[in-house]
Amino acid sequence: MRARLAIGDFSRMTHLSVKALRHYHAVGVLVPAEIDPASGYRFYVPDQVPIAQVIRRFRDLGMPLDEIREVLGAPDVDARNKLIVAHMRRMEAQLAETQTMVASLRALLERPLASTAVEHRSVGPIRALAISEHVSASDLDEWWNAAFRALDATLAAATVPAAGPRTALFSAEYFELEAGEVVAYVPITGEMDAVGRTRMVEIPPAELAVAVHAGSHADLDRTYGALGTYVAEREIGVAGPIREQYLISAFDTTDESRHVTEVCWPVFQTKPAS
Repeated sequence: MRARLAIGDFSRMTHLSVKALRHYHAVGVLVPAEIDPASGYRFYVPDQVPIAQVIRRFRDLGMPLDEIREVLGAPDVDARNKLIVAHMRRMEAQLAETQTMVASLRALLERPLASTAVEHRSVGPIRALAISEHVSASDLDEWWNAAFRALDATLAAATVPAAGPRTALFSAEYFELEAGEVVAYVPITGEMDAVGRTRMVEIPPAELAVAVHAGSHADLDRTYGALGTYVAEREIGVAGPIREQYLISAFDTTDESRHVTEVCWPVFQTKPAS
């Protein structure tokens, strides 16, 4: 006869609170071996102790409960391991992002930004294949990646070469309200049929103050700050979207230290003020 473990004893054995155990039962992650029909008391068996301990470790690693349920219900070892490896890869990506942010914070606190060179540039109208949508700041990375992949795929299918670097326009609302219009585009020569979310647009001409940012976008705001200060001190800023031109990006190399982005601020003159 198997030993019955009251929920309190099971909690002490597994280091899972009674509240957590009740929740895991409610969502189907860890169902008691027996429920007393009269009292509603939950009882577990010793065989469930290792399962509960596995669940606690997965939760400590940040795995969502629905994924834990999939792991525990996997039909075989290979399927289970694929789910676990997928989560581990996400954790590794999150760790790399955290390390990048820590390095950026350390640089901000310990090393002043070197003088930023600013170029004045006059840019004519640009014909481009674009995707334009209202984007929230929290969704930008995923949206940016999907948008440029869609643009690249459309150009490749039509055998139309890009005539310049991938570029994005950011509206003032995007920065001020953490959501606004963002236009991802790739310059081309001539015309082509739009597919899906893509469309042909003409990017209007602009006078721009341009600063080059080398490295991860984790500290791209430092380049924005330096360029914005340059523009403000000379009182040359005008209304209009800020451009980011991705000369070297994640589409070219996974080494973020090699990324090169031009930040382009709209101004009313192309020569530096005296």
